[in-house]
Amino acid sequence: IPDAKAIIVATPQELALADVRKSISFCKHVQMDIIGLVENMSGFICPHCGKQIDIFKSGGGKQTAELARVPFLGRLPVDLSVVEAGDEGRLLEYMQNKDDPYVKAFDKIAKNVLEELQNQ
Repeated sequence: IPDAKAIIVATPQELALADVRKSISFCKHVQMDIIGLVENMSGFICPHCGKQIDIFKSGGGKQTAELARVPFLGRLPVDLSVVEAGDEGRLLEYMQNKDDPYVKAFDKIAKNVLEELQNQ
């Protein structure tokens, strides 16, 4: 598909990052443009205090992106409120709360994707 572009999504665990490196190599082998890499499940937002806690290693996605020379688009934390909103069909409504840490992280990634697309 000539106009296909990839966004690589990783979790911070080393085993997952090994698969991500293979995906990046594949994209480069078939000459598919890589918009960038997102680190998903990067920390956990506590539903009681709102503090972000690293339950896995952090920074592996960014390091992998840098080593592979692909743009790092950002990190998305695990947030039970997002899971519940999705399960209840309220995700679009949830994403309207621009003060929410998850929404801020998602919006930053979306902005970075748009910037990368404009630069390609």
